[in-house]
Amino acid sequence: MIIARSPLRISLGGGGTDLPSYYEEYDGFVLAAAIDKYIYVSVNRPFEEKIKLKYSSIEECYTVDEVVHPIVREVLRLFELNSPQIEISSMADIPAGTGLGSSGSFANSLIKALSIHYRKNMSNAEIAEMACQVEIEVLGEPVGKQDQYISAIGGITEFKFIRNGTVESKPLNLSMSTSFQLEDNLLLFFTGISRSASKILSDQSVRSLKNDSEMIENLHFVKELGLRSKNALINGNTEEFGKIMHEHWQHKLKRSKGMSNQFIDDAYKLAMENGAIGGKLVGAGGGGFLMFYAHDKKSLRNCMEKIGLEEVRFKFDFEGTKVVLS
Repeated sequence: MIIARSPLRISLGGGGTDLPSYYEEYDGFVLAAAIDKYIYVSVNRPFEEKIKLKYSSIEECYTVDEVVHPIVREVLRLFELNSPQIEISSMADIPAGTGLGSSGSFANSLIKALSIHYRKNMSNAEIAEMACQVEIEVLGEPVGKQDQYISAIGGITEFKFIRNGTVESKPLNLSMSTSFQLEDNLLLFFTGISRSASKILSDQSVRSLKNDSEMIENLHFVKELGLRSKNALINGNTEEFGKIMHEHWQHKLKRSKGMSNQFIDDAYKLAMENGAIGGKLVGAGGGGFLMFYAHDKKSLRNCMEKIGLEEVRFKFDFEGTKVVLS
């Protein structure tokens, strides 16, 4: 049996500029971090000559064309496994639809496990690119590339998405004290809302492709905020980073009517009145996790607990996609 894991992620700046509809015209920039919450995928060879899948559903079939799970089906096709004798199972620390990049992490873990099982040597960058190929090109999902790449590479990393489709990545040059301060003062709270990001991202993609001036200017500004976030962190100014998060959220709200709702707006306002310097919904919006940078963690935790938001504590992951059992 092979078991691979990939970390989930939080976006620290520039989110939205990693979609092809934007970076193919203007280049994108995203600052992201991998966290110690994971998607696990196991691959095994059963005695029976069939495909067995166990995730939120159970599938048993004999050919790849019969597989219902879209990512599994298309990854198996890319491996040119028409009628494999294989059993694939997955588990997750955090449920899907919560804004932490679970589909990209799942794809990475699946590709890593299959590459080891079938003795194909692939770098983590190659794994991320195959995951992007499956989600964006083959399945036509309106997603960007940051999820797959930060999950594969890990760490606190800056990404440049170049117009020709290439991705440049570099670990953010942070002091150890800044890294610890960032990890200690970033707090995640689950809103209780799981959602599909496709509608929000699809709207952004369509408007970008139509050269909607309002959307393009918004994304230009978000990219600039990402670069400012990078500089603030490199200079050790984590409070400035928190303030930029707030500025980022105000502009993110303008992208789509489905970005927030009254409950999230009220929770955000309460957090800002009780210890948060800045924050945002992680991911495309609409639900999932609220993330705040706090100067008074105790007050922030108390007020979020009173309105029923559960905190998920985390540390940064610096390993990326890896095999944990083989």
